[in-house]
Amino acid sequence: MRTVTILGSTGSIGQQTLEVLQQWDESVQIGYLATRTNIELLAQQVQRFHPLGVVIVDEHACAEFRRRFSFSGRILCGVAGLQEAAADTRNGIVIISLVGAVGILPTLAAVRAGIPVALASKEVLVSAGHIVMREARRAGVPLLPIDSEHSAALQCLRGEERESLEELVLTASGGPFRTLPRERFESITVEEALRHPNWRMGHKITVDSATLMNKGLEVIEAHWLFDLPPERIRVLIHPQSIVHALLYFRDGSVKAQLALPDMRIPIAYALSYPRRLPLAVQRLDLATIGRLEFEPPDAERFPCLRLALEALRVGGSAPTVLNAANEVAVAAFLEGAIRFLDIPELIHRALESFPSLPEPTLEEVLEIDRQVRLFVQRAVQERVSSSG
Repeated sequence: MRTVTILGSTGSIGQQTLEVLQQWDESVQIGYLATRTNIELLAQQVQRFHPLGVVIVDEHACAEFRRRFSFSGRILCGVAGLQEAAADTRNGIVIISLVGAVGILPTLAAVRAGIPVALASKEVLVSAGHIVMREARRAGVPLLPIDSEHSAALQCLRGEERESLEELVLTASGGPFRTLPRERFESITVEEALRHPNWRMGHKITVDSATLMNKGLEVIEAHWLFDLPPERIRVLIHPQSIVHALLYFRDGSVKAQLALPDMRIPIAYALSYPRRLPLAVQRLDLATIGRLEFEPPDAERFPCLRLALEALRVGGSAPTVLNAANEVAVAAFLEGAIRFLDIPELIHRALESFPSLPEPTLEEVLEIDRQVRLFVQRAVQERVSSSG
């Protein structure tokens, strides 16, 4: 029986991971389930899946969980609790589906303990890819992607020689604003940004998809996962979200992975890798789909993608700055404090204000992340004050 720990079990990926595991019920033991503050849903998950332990990142929510709910397993709190749960040697695999850079330390804890990691938090590699991948190689631990595009690339690479790969193309739906008139961008609402045409995801990643920052972060992640230089990774808009990645090889061949837009498919592949276990999901019918369309991304319409690609080219700590600024800006947008168009402006200001360190240590990455968050939070407050 394999023990699966899910750090971020109350989020969209975490809940869908549990849906997948329910289909393989007899062969799985749940290790730890973790949330930041959603103790109500966590308590329901505990009752259904009987984990060995739980982690609540927020200290106040952790105290409330202890007070309100009866649980005989271990109760851990804070980021230190995430690290302890990730490094538990009973784990067969650790799912990192935490929102943001908070996933860096538990990812490293699992890797250093020799435990395979399935990574849904792209911010981990965006902020600290050089550190995480170095540690994973040193420990000989697989780092398996859960993103549909990176999962697609991993599937297409099976049985291929890496040196035969010329180019990796990641697809993007274009989000809800692919054809929206440019003059309408001034008045985009939170509700509109959260209406993704194809995918069921959490709020932060849905806004990232609307700005196309999500695809920029995925390019940076692919750079680390597949050891490819930036010039060999490209983005293509594909509104149907059926083709998830295309791999161009030196003999002129192209391989692609196709599936309906359902995150349970890449989740299941990461959990069962290198095998494929049965999964009860809707099957793709190309005759019903009818047509598959592709177009280059519009850099003027989606400046966040351009900023992400520039940060990757600069390298060093620039992606760390990009990620931290984006997290704070998106949170401010979701709270109604700034406009949709303010997101790329705040990210640009942060990148201009924090020169890149060429090879930051883990401590420097975490400190840069902290400083950038404070910088953007102050910038948001200035905008709120000036508009009020």
